[in-house]
Amino acid sequence: MPLPDSNAPWPPPQLAPLYRELHVDDAWYSGDRKKLAEVYQHQQRREDGRRRLWSRHRHPQPGKRDTRLHIPLAGDIATTSADLLFSEPPTFTVPDTGAQDRLAELVEAGGIENTLLEAAEVAAALGGVFLRITWDTSLAPRPLLTVVHADAAVPRFRWGQLTDVTFWRELASDGSTVWRHLEHHEPGRILHGLYEGTVDRLGRRVPLTEHPEVAGLADSLGPDGDAIETGIPELTAAYVPNIRPNRRHRGSPFGRSDYAAPLHDLMDALDETWSSWLRDIRLGRARLIIPDGYLRDHGPGRGASFDDDREIWQGLNIPPTEGGGITLSQFAIRVAEHQSTADSLVQQAVRSAGYSAQSFGLGDQGAAVTATEVTARERRSMITRDKKSRYWRPALAHVLLVMLRLDRAMFTPGLVVDRPRVTFGDGVSEDPQSVAQTLSLLQQAQAVSTDTKVRALHPDWDDTAVRAEVDRILTETGAAVPDPMQAGALD
Repeated sequence: MPLPDSNAPWPPPQLAPLYRELHVDDAWYSGDRKKLAEVYQHQQRREDGRRRLWSRHRHPQPGKRDTRLHIPLAGDIATTSADLLFSEPPTFTVPDTGAQDRLAELVEAGGIENTLLEAAEVAAALGGVFLRITWDTSLAPRPLLTVVHADAAVPRFRWGQLTDVTFWRELASDGSTVWRHLEHHEPGRILHGLYEGTVDRLGRRVPLTEHPEVAGLADSLGPDGDAIETGIPELTAAYVPNIRPNRRHRGSPFGRSDYAAPLHDLMDALDETWSSWLRDIRLGRARLIIPDGYLRDHGPGRGASFDDDREIWQGLNIPPTEGGGITLSQFAIRVAEHQSTADSLVQQAVRSAGYSAQSFGLGDQGAAVTATEVTARERRSMITRDKKSRYWRPALAHVLLVMLRLDRAMFTPGLVVDRPRVTFGDGVSEDPQSVAQTLSLLQQAQAVSTDTKVRALHPDWDDTAVRAEVDRILTETGAAVPDPMQAGALD
């Protein structure tokens, strides 16, 4: 697919339904009150018929503040998803030692572990994310892994596999003109185009030198004027679906958001509950109702006031039987009702998103528990994590392979390149004390070898490191026995 023709509608009409849904998910994920009000100005009622909180009084009366409260549950769900996947970084291994060292250097220098955390959070919110490989020799002598959000990409799939994709972004503008930079990735090359258009049209295509943000790319283009040859046959981008299938678009290769249960009405109801709770607190503040005679007059046009710290008062001619004294007004605050409602809404929302309530700090969090008990309590979250990791594994292997091949072609000639193996770590780290106690009991029962104990304590070590540590332990404990089959062992 070449770059789009001039004056084409943008975004493409076939993606309009998907982009509308991404717009709603993005509003909840961002936690931006203005975005929420904008989204729901034309969708004012929930499925149960009640008017949505965020469709009301978009413009409060002058002098009055907006009392609606937003609880960032959508952001918490996306962050929890990313933490479950990548709080323990995955390991990437290749057979060749030199390639392994270079891969480790690329991962550390490029901050790829942090990039994956960002990508996983965005994928949970928007249903998927794109990983893009690029390079800039003026910044670093290595390929770079970057993240592109799903609402900034126009992909094409065949049999569920990404064949090419166009990434786009709006550039700085000083008027009604909308400048867009399009970056099209296809096997073997990357095309760049600059368009000068309107809000819903690409407009005419112009040279890259017309805008300062992309003018530097013009020097990198090939003889045909708009493409950069990558020198490798693979696509320099990958799509990672959050989870499939997409229930609203059956048969679609796009993933579905964690909010696609859908959770929008539950999150709106949660905001309404908390707004009501805060309203009770505002109305429940103690107020004093006093007669006019208790006010101190400050003179004509200067009003009157009541000093509640004053200790001595002059005599007031008020009969005690007429109820003219000071009255305290204070309404009850329905704490238990609001708390119970809010907790129920949160639990239902996270359950529908595929997580356990314990992952969000709900339930009994007091006593210390082992990793096994944590996994049992958070079984639903662990199942969701395992499902998502299976979508991430092939995409990560692809982009790391592309990074190594680009690195060999541009920066490290002679590098031996193989497809990396991706291994996800445990979702819950085992407590060292619990591990030590378990290994001690197994040793007392003579049911575990030194090799097995070292591997249990250091699961990230390779065979060479394990053997060296086992030899050191056996030597220090005097348990190292020479092999009688070796020459001279019996002399």
